[in-house]
Amino acid sequence: MALRIGIILGSTRPGRRGEQIASWLLDTARAHGGADFELIDLAHHGLDNLDEGGNPTHQQYEHPHTRDWSALIDGFDGFVFLTPEYNHSFPGALKNALDYVYCEWNDKAAGIVSYGGWAAGVRAAEALRLVLAELQVATVRAQPAVPLIPAFSTGAFVPTEGLGVAVCGMLDQIIAWSGALRGVREAKSESPAIAH
Repeated sequence: MALRIGIILGSTRPGRRGEQIASWLLDTARAHGGADFELIDLAHHGLDNLDEGGNPTHQQYEHPHTRDWSALIDGFDGFVFLTPEYNHSFPGALKNALDYVYCEWNDKAAGIVSYGGWAAGVRAAEALRLVLAELQVATVRAQPAVPLIPAFSTGAFVPTEGLGVAVCGMLDQIIAWSGALRGVREAKSESPAIAH
């Protein structure tokens, strides 16, 4: 069964630059191959401020939007998070989406592609790594970053030199780790003593 990798667009802001980058990223990933890639746009999932009363580790969800989100995230083996940088961190909408569920993220691999001003969103990526570690998501080392000024100098997204190579290097790592961690999840499901 092919690995499934979700590309999560972490901004819901009107006029966001991330849509163009996400479209290019999805095309690049599909051309790269090695897994089935799907875009997950947070703007399309109706995740308002966290409204579940229970602890997400128990997976006793009250609301249909949470159950839908749980099923979606559970179906992937790994992720690419595409995040802008807002005030030295990643968007609240992305943190909210991460907080909705817990076990569904566990023992999966992820890469981060950031974008922003001259710092290209790298501080957002570093902040996101801390949260993903708590969710038991293994983040790969490769971390492509997109500085917006050169990338959007014509008004439309034009990948900067070397970005495609960097993204493909990151995908190689995610695919390798996602395959290995699928085995970890399968072993845990067969052995209740080591399950979460």
